[in-house]
Amino acid sequence: MKYLDPDVSHAVKILIVGHFGVGKTTCIGSLSEIEPLRTEEEITEASVGFDDLSGTPDKKTTTVAMDFGRLTLSDTLVLYLFGTPGQERFKEMWEELSRGALGALVLVDPERLHESFPVLDLVERFGLTYAIAVNHFEGTTNYPIDEVREALNLTPETPVVECDVRDQNSSAQALITLVKHLMSQLG
Repeated sequence: MKYLDPDVSHAVKILIVGHFGVGKTTCIGSLSEIEPLRTEEEITEASVGFDDLSGTPDKKTTTVAMDFGRLTLSDTLVLYLFGTPGQERFKEMWEELSRGALGALVLVDPERLHESFPVLDLVERFGLTYAIAVNHFEGTTNYPIDEVREALNLTPETPVVECDVRDQNSSAQALITLVKHLMSQLG
């Protein structure tokens, strides 16, 4: 793969995960220093009965394999960002994508928190340390973080931040929250 640099001494794999239509592809696009690899396809009638578009009626494409981006933090540290597909039918890919990942940034939509539970189950099943980023779309209600934490039944140690994945600085702050949480877990 042309994105791997033999002079980098530390490469860290981070997953960007969340339910269908929450903004994973957009998040990686806002963070990546390279043109992201995207495996998006148009949503067709074949997805009827499989993909719930009620929360994202204007969505025209969907990730069918993964997204990939790169973010260099220093001369010796690079983050490789892998976005997972959000649909239930692609969950088998999670095992492969989670292998070797240091942690996961879990994106949630405050209007569709109930759709986050299967994602959180997978993150926990694969033993990934994670942080929650509440992605605010235009027109969404701004719920207090404590209410989001309670609704998702999160431990007090799990970081929860607000973000707008369309904004590079906001996405970066969410990623920094995850990295700080990972560092605190290391000792």
